[in-house]
This record gives sequence, structure tokens and C-alpha cells, in this order.
Amino acid sequence: MANQIDLKGRNAVVTGGAQGIGYAVAERLLASGARVALWDRDQALADKAAAALSSNGSAIAIMVDQSNNAQVEAATQHTLAAFGTIDILVNNAGIAGPNHPVADYPVESWEQVIDIDLNGVFYCCRAVVPSMKQNGYGRILNVASIAGKEGNPNASAYSAAKAGVIALTKSLGKELAGQNIAVNCVTPAAAKTAIFDQMKQEHIDYMLSRIPRGRFLMVDEAAAMIAWLVSEDNSFTTAAVFDLSGGRATY
Repeated sequence: MANQIDLKGRNAVVTGGAQGIGYAVAERLLASGARVALWDRDQALADKAAAALSSNGSAIAIMVDQSNNAQVEAATQHTLAAFGTIDILVNNAGIAGPNHPVADYPVESWEQVIDIDLNGVFYCCRAVVPSMKQNGYGRILNVASIAGKEGNPNASAYSAAKAGVIALTKSLGKELAGQNIAVNCVTPAAAKTAIFDQMKQEHIDYMLSRIPRGRFLMVDEAAAMIAWLVSEDNSFTTAAVFDLSGGRATY
């Protein structure tokens, strides 16, 4: 049985919440008493997820392409209208992009990965922080990656974007450190989710070979760490990076 985190009365946004780590996080936050808005670019999948997660309206689905700032702003207003506040933001949505050496990396693919995985996180933080400051409370958790620390070969766009997420986390955390708003990130090793569908098998094999625990991350394990990080108990730590790499990270 999972440890109980107290999130009663809290309202959360989980981007990419329709599947994978995002779905597991939403499930854990709901079980802890929060209401959750699933922001996802796949409306049908998000609607299905919200219905499966909640029969009492505590989970809602909002279609948003986070690489589009106007859509992020609209989703923020939609969520505030539905819930009144946004206390928790989990920036989880992302894509892997194709696997190529830098010299062969398609420019349009590079731009797409950066737009979704880095710019999208910036847009979400930028949109949500003002209401958190107004309410005097907030918890932001950005899902980065071990690739952002170490750089995976043939995944330069993803690695660069996730390194940017780590730096954005540290910068925003310092900006808000004088207030009761914590901004942290996690750096997972690979979890076997739909994002694997975008990768070559040799890249998947490479990632597994680097994990000392000898297996991929389970989404419930990510959700367990994230649930604590977005709780009121996490009242001091901010601008920090929490390892979820199964022993791979050396710093």
C-alpha cells in the first residue's frame, strides 16, 4: 500500500496527464485528496483518462499543446475557472524525438523537441506562477531526465532540452525562494511508456545498460517521489534536482 500524502484541498495541473508517468502522477495526487486537471494535446485520450480516474469531477481534461503559449494561457484560465486556484504544477509532458547523430539531426525535429520539452515547460511556469504568488502558495515539479545531466548519444535535442529544464528549475526556484513556492525537478532514467515508440531498439538497449538496478523505472515509483515533492511537507527544498535514475547518476 502506498504511503498517504496529504493533498486535501489542493488543485493540481499535470501536463501529459493522459498516459505514462503523467497518468500515474495524476492517480497518486487524486488518491491523496487533490483535484487534478489533465493537460494533454490528445483530447480523446485525456477525456478517457479523466473518466477512468474520477467519477466525481475531481479530474478534468483540458486540451492544450504546450508548445503554443496562447493555448497554455487559455488552459490556465480554464483551470482557474474550474478549480479557483492552481496549487500544484507537474510539468511532465514531453517527446523523445528521433535518434540521430548531431550532424544528421533534422532541424525541424530539433525545433519540435525544444519547443515541447523546454519552451513548453517555460510557458506553463510563466502562466501559472502569477496565481501561485497571489495565493502565497505553490509547488512546481518539472520532469527532466538523466539525459539532461549526462547527455545521451544520438539524442542531442532531448538531452539539451532536459538540461534546459534543470537550469530553468534552478533559476525559477531561486526567484521564488522567498515565498512558499517550491520549484524542483526529477531526473528519471527511462520508464517503459509510450515514449519508447519513438526510439530505436538500440537506443532503448543503451539506456537499460546504463542503469545499475538493471531495469527501467516504474511509473508508480516516479509518482511516489513526485507526490511528496508537491506536498506541503516539502517546505524548504527548492531549486533542487532529485535523482530517479536507479543508480546511474554520478551527481
